[in-house]
Amino acid sequence: MTDGHGTTVPAGDRRWVRWLFGLPLALVHALNAVLVYAAVARGPQAEWDHQGYEGTAAAVFLSLCLGLIGVLITLVPPVRKALGPWWFAPPLVLGVIAWVRIETLG
Repeated sequence: MTDGHGTTVPAGDRRWVRWLFGLPLALVHALNAVLVYAAVARGPQAEWDHQGYEGTAAAVFLSLCLGLIGVLITLVPPVRKALGPWWFAPPLVLGVIAWVRIETLG
């Protein structure tokens, strides 16, 4: 890999860049996964449970926001170059699960 000036950067020097970008993204994805799990596992108990519906809708909304943040961070060219395109998978998969949950909430 080369830096912006055309010189070769050793692989050991790139490792900290992956950690610098990957750790915050991993934390965003982990929080997103917790919210999706809460939305799927802890839904409303019955039709009378308005707080359950509101809580599930709030968890899905926050999950979709975190998924959008994760995609936008991954779209930044240095992040995408350092981490690779597979970092798009977690927010997209979690976003689909959250969307399906809110659509089937009824």
